Amino acid sequence: MIAQSNFMIAAPINPGREAELRALLLSMNKLPGFADPHNVLVPFAEFDTIHFARFVILKDETVDDLAEFYGPAGAFPDAPVYLAFLGDCDGPAEALLRNLANRAEAGLRKIFSYCEGFDPEADLLQWMQSHSVKPAAAYVNTIGRTVRQIREEAELREALQKHLAKLAPDGAIKQPPGEIRKELIRLVKESGPWLTPLESTFPLQARRVGFLAAAALVLVLPFLLLSFHAALLFYAAIFTVLGLALGAFLALLRKHETTDPDLARPPKPPTHKHLAALAALQDHDVTNQYTAFGQVRPGVFARRLTVAALWLIDFASPLLYPAGHLARVQTIHFARWVFLDGKRRALFASNYDGSYESYMDDFVNKVSFGLNLAFSQALNWPKTRFLIWGGAESEQDFKNYQRRHTLPTETWYKAYPGLSLSDIARNARIRQGLEREQMSETEARQWLAEL
Repeated sequence: MIAQSNFMIAAPINPGREAELRALLLSMNKLPGFADPHNVLVPFAEFDTIHFARFVILKDETVDDLAEFYGPAGAFPDAPVYLAFLGDCDGPAEALLRNLANRAEAGLRKIFSYCEGFDPEADLLQWMQSHSVKPAAAYVNTIGRTVRQIREEAELREALQKHLAKLAPDGAIKQPPGEIRKELIRLVKESGPWLTPLESTFPLQARRVGFLAAAALVLVLPFLLLSFHAALLFYAAIFTVLGLALGAFLALLRKHETTDPDLARPPKPPTHKHLAALAALQDHDVTNQYTAFGQVRPGVFARRLTVAALWLIDFASPLLYPAGHLARVQTIHFARWVFLDGKRRALFASNYDGSYESYMDDFVNKVSFGLNLAFSQALNWPKTRFLIWGGAESEQDFKNYQRRHTLPTETWYKAYPGLSLSDIARNARIRQGLEREQMSETEARQWLAEL
């Protein structure tokens, strides 16, 4: 199975050169914020393993909030403005970076020349590697589904629709569905498109089974090694310690939730100018990008809790949500959470289907607890109760927070324009139906309806 990976290059921008760099990045676009796949700087279309990529200037317009809430001790006057180049790809990110360094060297050198410490004579790949930032957590909608597979299955559906139109030019199918399907199979075998065989998803299934088996073994091991009575005493001791630790944690958590200064006021609303800048970049495709950047509350507790929460998300999401949805949200292609500045600030970046408002509504209505888990320790996040309640449930406060922290992305690339996740899933079902050996008339009728 070809697993997906991601990359992110982040480097501070030379003071005074931000406007020049922004203009250069905008020159890569065919629409506001939407990259020309064949632009001269980084021709994304030539790299057939990239799903999504973006260049974005990480300028935190809320950086003064820290001093406002926590006084001079909380000030962050030297907060750098970063250039970030990030993307999601098939196979190892290292292989893609090497390919980018070889085939888009001139353009990348020109872009990175605006960054502090970039040496025009330096080895480009080594420089990118030295400025690579790993995510604290990452999400992939369907692990193992490649750019090639998505494009081939979209081509297959188009070909089948054309064949079907010839078989039923008036739109009325007069033959039995099974016979139509057999004829479509014959036509595809004769004239294509011919599909690359899919790789097994067994490694992912084995990982899930292995985790469940290991968890079960841990639970029963004391009963295998000790007497039944001793095993019960062992578990009683373990649960007592865990209970005391949980109680202490909840007490400390609640103390912070009721006394941290930034919780005394609700999040500020964004300016109309900021909203207009974001709106100009939206809805040029069925998929949109989202980039948010902000600060973590000062103090060891907030940072360690955020690290632990993101570790849990990163560990659990491929086991619990390996195909098609993150909890009940089914519109996200890829997402990641990244720490910068020694975990003082954090970036969230995603690619999602639908409008900006529907994306936010999905989170508020379906997984507000997950938002609170991931972001409750962000500076000026709406008040939470015991980590997962409140917070994003306060819809207007949440939307004010996220809009104010959302950044305009200078240039963004998508490898399969016009295809939503529902389109991609439908195309995969069409392929599966085509490759099945047997299908009833009812199933064949349902399969044809997908076309």
